Amino acid sequence: MVKFSHPRPTDSELEILCVLWQRGPSTVREVHDALIKNKPMGYTTVLKLMQIMTDKSLVRRDENQRAHVYRARVPQQETQQQMVRDLLRRAFDDSAAQLVMQALASKKTSPQELADIRQLLDAFERGEQ
Repeated sequence: MVKFSHPRPTDSELEILCVLWQRGPSTVREVHDALIKNKPMGYTTVLKLMQIMTDKSLVRRDENQRAHVYRARVPQQETQQQMVRDLLRRAFDDSAAQLVMQALASKKTSPQELADIRQLLDAFERGEQ
């Protein structure tokens, strides 16, 4: 079983992390304002989730100001890699090819994304990755 070096975020926690990765250090109010653009969520719910995330070491809280400022403890790329490794193991029998084929088949891929994928594959073939 693949262990996360950091706790695996829940879906709601991941939404908060995405805001923090995009905005950088933010207050609960700023995170709440960003989240409610996509779905209704109470301020106290966001506050409680961010307190839980602090306890789980998913975020770091700076208490030096009146409004506490939160920041993600783990970079976005590291969290994504952990989640992909876990998904590969659980759903795709550790087959990256199956994962990529399903990902490409499940959603229309833009020409730019396909070009980026080709570049990445070329780099792997040249031994650059």
